[in-house]
Amino acid sequence: MSAREVVRAYHDARFRGAIEEAAALVGEPFSFRSPFISSADPAGHLAGLEGFLRVVTEVEMISELYGESEATLVYDVHTATPAGIQRTAEHFRLRDGKIATIMLIFDAAPWQPMAAAIR
Repeated sequence: MSAREVVRAYHDARFRGAIEEAAALVGEPFSFRSPFISSADPAGHLAGLEGFLRVVTEVEMISELYGESEATLVYDVHTATPAGIQRTAEHFRLRDGKIATIMLIFDAAPWQPMAAAIR
């Protein structure tokens, strides 16, 4: 599969709550970094996803950029929280057809008071 196919399949599975499907697209070794967590576990970085998805009302794609072994997605996550709409950038690197690294970038300040409640 191309970088586009892998990353879009991961993105779509994650926001559908299909955790096992998303995790299957992640290789080893693996690295995930966000303002809240870092993980080297291909499935562990998705551990808090169910709680987060309970407050997501829509995901609006803004931009998708693809290279041979990398991708960047920019999207708005609409939430039913005081944080409202969260502009998000996510950079992926692939190795051997699987996601090797994910760097998730967003302003974490609006989420600080709610972080414990959605985990």
